[in-house]
Amino acid sequence: MNTTAKQGKVWLVTGASKGMGLNLTELLLSSGHRVIATSRNAAALEAGITENKKNLYAIALDISSDEDVKAAIDKAIAHFGQIDVVVNNAGYSLVGSLEEMTDAEFRSTMDVNLFGTVNIIRHVLPHLRQQGSGHIINISSNAGYIGFANASSYNAAKFAMVGLTEALAQEVSRFGIKTTVVAPGQFRTEFMNSIQYVQHRIADYGVDEAEKMWSAASGTQPGDPDKLVSILLKISEMEEPPLHLLLGPDNYDLVLQKRKEEAAEFEQWRSFTLSTNFD
Repeated sequence: MNTTAKQGKVWLVTGASKGMGLNLTELLLSSGHRVIATSRNAAALEAGITENKKNLYAIALDISSDEDVKAAIDKAIAHFGQIDVVVNNAGYSLVGSLEEMTDAEFRSTMDVNLFGTVNIIRHVLPHLRQQGSGHIINISSNAGYIGFANASSYNAAKFAMVGLTEALAQEVSRFGIKTTVVAPGQFRTEFMNSIQYVQHRIADYGVDEAEKMWSAASGTQPGDPDKLVSILLKISEMEEPPLHLLLGPDNYDLVLQKRKEEAAEFEQWRSFTLSTNFD
């Protein structure tokens, strides 16, 4: 039985023990929604929530494990009876050049930032499709639109998140399922404190300096995370939410400038581009 109208929606939020995930979980609980909140550390997650805990179902979960994700979603459905909104938020950034990254470091970044999201979507879709409704919100980044030096694995995952969401939207809209990819700019969360750095460093790439810069920038970001999560709640209530959503003036300026530069480059090489068909 669908009880959404009586008790608010049921949200699934990954990476919910800190940062934006925790802010969102607290807002949802205070707004009368029920939350399935996942984290590698469920105890830390529950300790961070002080109000409306009866509407919280915390699950310790490694989203990179396909089997564990399926089991967790089955448990969540059994607990609340449904899932209405999914927020794929879990992720981290690995800083270092491509040459410095080991295979394991690169793959681990992809496992959490991309394949973890794929696992969640794959196993939640049968439930959303059956109920004929739902909203999947994937968290990307400005790194999903712009390549940054010393962030190749994070770029690869976040660019993929944008393309994945665009394809997913075309696949599932017929079932009443909505999709949005959100790209936040710099928000004052714990994200910068969770940045990981390559273990094998080559002085030429300046990762030591990058680590100092990011560490110093933590806590000075211009974006208000409470405003960010309130917008996520707003778009979940829309009949036609955006497919792409940039958040933060810094992000808006960066992405639009990149699009202008791309258009100029495409035009510069237009003669080559249009010269490839058979005569």
